[in-house]
Amino acid sequence: MARYTGSVCRQCRREGMKLFLKGDRCHSGKCAMERYPAAPGMHGTGRRKPSGYQVQLREKQKVKRIYGVLETQFRIYFEKAANMKGATGENMLQLLERRLDNVVYRLGFADSRAQARQLVNHGHFAVNGKKVDIPSYCVDAGDVITVRENSTDIEMFKKLREGTTRLIPAWLELDAANLSGKVVELPKRSDIDMSIDELLIVELYSK
Repeated sequence: MARYTGSVCRQCRREGMKLFLKGDRCHSGKCAMERYPAAPGMHGTGRRKPSGYQVQLREKQKVKRIYGVLETQFRIYFEKAANMKGATGENMLQLLERRLDNVVYRLGFADSRAQARQLVNHGHFAVNGKKVDIPSYCVDAGDVITVRENSTDIEMFKKLREGTTRLIPAWLELDAANLSGKVVELPKRSDIDMSIDELLIVELYSK
C-alpha cells in the first residue's frame, strides 16, 4: 500500500497551518511552523495569489493529511457522504472522525493519528470486546473501545491512567482508569474544532 514517507512537518508548512501530525512536538518550540512558517521550497515566501481551484485543492489536501488518508480512500468517503442524508461536506467529516484511528487519537490513547494508526494495526485495541486492527474501521454510537488486556502494560497507556490533559470531544467519553472509551453519540460539525472549509472540497469534487 502506498504511503507518504517524507517529512510530515513539510506538510504543515505547505498547508500554512499546524496539522498536529507529530504529537507533542507540535506544541513545542521545535515545531517547524514556529521556526519556518513559509511554504517549503526556495520560492515559498514569494508565491502568487492562488486561484480558486488552488484554494479548493489545498483544502482537500489539508484534510487528507490531517486524517492520514490517500486520494482513492478520500474519494470513497466523499462519494459515500454524497449518498447520505444531509450536507455532503459535514457527512464526509463525520465519516472521517468515526475512523477508529481518529477515535483512538481523540481519546488520548495516542499522541498523533499516525501513532494511533500504528497502535490499531498492531492489534492493541478492541471494539465491543472484539479485536479490531483496521484503522479505517467506522465506529458507531454506543461502541466501546478498550485497550486489550495484553497491551495494558505499554508505557503510554500507563501514563494515561495517571491522568490526561487532552480535551476529549463531547461525543466521546473516556474512562482512563479502565483504559476504555465510549462513543456517546455520532460527531456533529460543531464537535470538529479544526479550521476546515468542507464546502471548498464539495465544490472541487462537483466540477
